Amino acid sequence: MSEQTLGPSALIPIPQAPVPAIPPAATRREIEVTIDGERVSVPEGATILEATRNLGIDTPTLCFLETLTPVNACRVCVVELEGARTLVPACSRKAEAGMVIHTESERVRLSRRLVLEFLASSVDVSTAPALQQYLKRYGAKPERFGTRASTVGQEAKIDNDLYMRDYSKCILCYKCVEACGVDAQNTFAIGVAGRGFSAHISTEFDIPLPESACVYCGNCIGVCPTGALMFKTEYEMRAAGTWKESRQTRTDTICPYCGVGCELTVHAQEGQIVKVSSPLDHSVTQGNLCIKGRFGWQFTKTRASGPDSETKNPLTSST
Repeated sequence: MSEQTLGPSALIPIPQAPVPAIPPAATRREIEVTIDGERVSVPEGATILEATRNLGIDTPTLCFLETLTPVNACRVCVVELEGARTLVPACSRKAEAGMVIHTESERVRLSRRLVLEFLASSVDVSTAPALQQYLKRYGAKPERFGTRASTVGQEAKIDNDLYMRDYSKCILCYKCVEACGVDAQNTFAIGVAGRGFSAHISTEFDIPLPESACVYCGNCIGVCPTGALMFKTEYEMRAAGTWKESRQTRTDTICPYCGVGCELTVHAQEGQIVKVSSPLDHSVTQGNLCIKGRFGWQFTKTRASGPDSETKNPLTSST
């Protein structure tokens, strides 16, 4: 046999390929702005929200998430910009040289207080801890607009074994729509239907979730700020009064299902996994998971589910 047909010799080491390296970020020139009387330098192209957070200023947000495109829906992040006719959303407005910004002026506080009151008077905010903190921070009194939230009358939608939808808690922040769209999943199973007071989150043609394009990645749950989208296990435990977040532990681990290396945060209570999330700052997932990563832990607990069950488990159902 000729030498050309032989494989590589184990005695001759194969040269190593160059180690891939992330190219350094392009440097951006610094610009100066004034925030609450303090002159600061920020990179050109940074948003006002990024600038305020770099100063340690806690600017409230509900519809904003670092991994999603800003949609300017909730308007609780507005700040006062000298020379501007209206308050501007800090999450999307780019900082410009010479800007003079006020983050806690009386005009800003009044606007935020009214927005929070409108939201809390129209939806159930009992499972929205961040929104509740903002209500206290700005002295908001939603009861001024009535004691009954107008959307609370909706019943929770439970049509699968993985998660439920309770639109009586939905503030139309659009985060779930963005996560299901081009920002993460590219499934486009949900969107905003209707206009004005009739606007609501819906599947295509308002069909049941199991019949929609949903792939049950659960990324919409991970970004929901109010609990309108929730693990079915959490919903059932809350209904039974057994959900005790203060007694839960969080353990970071790697998803065992494939070789991508997605990082999981396992939430456990009394030795049982109750839900799974993923950290936003993880370089692989940025908070996103697939159906197996977010829901595949259910094999660790026994669950009676007969053939006559009214809900559908996408993990076991044939496609």
